[in-house]
Amino acid sequence: MEQAQSEPGFWDDHKSAQANVAELNVLKDYVDGSETLQQAYNNLFEIYEMLKVEEDPEMHEMFELEYDSFEKELENFEIRVLLSSEYDQSSCILELHPGAGGTESCDWAEMLYRMYTKYAQSKGFKLEVMDYLPGDVAGIKSVTVRVEGPMAYGYLKSEKGVHRLVRISPFDSGGRRHTSFASVDVIPEFSDKVEIILDDKDLEVETMRSSGAGGQHVNKTDSAVRITHVPSGISVKCQSGRSQHDNKDQALLLLKSKLYQREVEAHIQKMAEIKGETKLIEWGSQIRSYVFQPYKLVKDNRTNYETTDVQGVMDGKLDEFVFAYLKSLVK
Repeated sequence: MEQAQSEPGFWDDHKSAQANVAELNVLKDYVDGSETLQQAYNNLFEIYEMLKVEEDPEMHEMFELEYDSFEKELENFEIRVLLSSEYDQSSCILELHPGAGGTESCDWAEMLYRMYTKYAQSKGFKLEVMDYLPGDVAGIKSVTVRVEGPMAYGYLKSEKGVHRLVRISPFDSGGRRHTSFASVDVIPEFSDKVEIILDDKDLEVETMRSSGAGGQHVNKTDSAVRITHVPSGISVKCQSGRSQHDNKDQALLLLKSKLYQREVEAHIQKMAEIKGETKLIEWGSQIRSYVFQPYKLVKDNRTNYETTDVQGVMDGKLDEFVFAYLKSLVK
C-alpha cells in the first residue's frame, strides 16, 4: 500500500460529481430549514401579539401547539447543523467486542447489539451484518455491521468507546452483582473523497467457512473471506455476501475504511498535540455506565447526561445521549 500519511495529496478532496451534488443538497436543506423556522417564528410572534391585545382560549391553545411544534423543529434543525463535520454524512461500520468476563461480557455485547439495531431502525438506516461470531454459551464474541443511511456516522460516532454494565447476573446462581464491559467501535465508511491504494503484495487473503447463526446473520457456505493488511496488521473478515467475490469486495471496503479511520485519528491526534490537548479514544476510556441494580440509571461520563429510563435506552432510545454529545463538541 502507498503509505497515505506520506503522500501530500492524501487530505486533498477527490470529490465526484455525485459527492458535490450530495453536499449541495445538504446546504440546501440547511437553507430551507432556516427559512421554515423563520416563518414558524413569525407566525408565533403574530399570535403572541394578538394574545397581548385580547385573551382568547382557543388562540392560546393554538399558540401552545404551535410553540411545541416550533421547539421540535428547532431541535431537529440544531442537530442537522451539528452533524456537519466532514464525515458525518457517511454510512458507517459498527463493531462490538466483549471485554474480559466470559459469558457475562458476551451477553452484554449482544444487548448492545440489540440496542443499536433498534436505534438504527428508528432512524430508517439499513443494517448489513458483515461478520458475526456467537459466544460459546450466550451472547456474541464479535459482530461487524454496516449501517447505511444519511448521517449514520454522525449519529453513531458518539457511541465509540467502552460501555459498562452493572447488574445481577442471570448466569450467577448466587444472584450476585456483576460488572461487564464491551467495546464499541464506529468508523465512517470509505468514500471516494480520499484515495487509498492497496498493493496486492501487502495483503494476505484467506477463505474459510462462514461461522455464526446462519439465516438472518450470515450465509453458511465456504465463502467467508479474511484479509490482513500486513504493514499495519489490520485484519478484517466478511461472510455476509452470497459469494466469495462479494465477501472479498466487502472486506476490501472494510479494510479501506479502517485504514482511512487510522489516518483520520492520526490527523486528529496531531491537531490535539498542536493545541496542547489529548482527546484520544482508547479501549480503556469508559464513556457510559448502565446500572440495572441496585438502582436504575444510565449515565454518560463525557456529558453527564443521565436517565433512569434504562429499558427505554436498551430499546434504542439514544437520541438524548447522542444530542448531548454533539452539543458538547461545540462548547
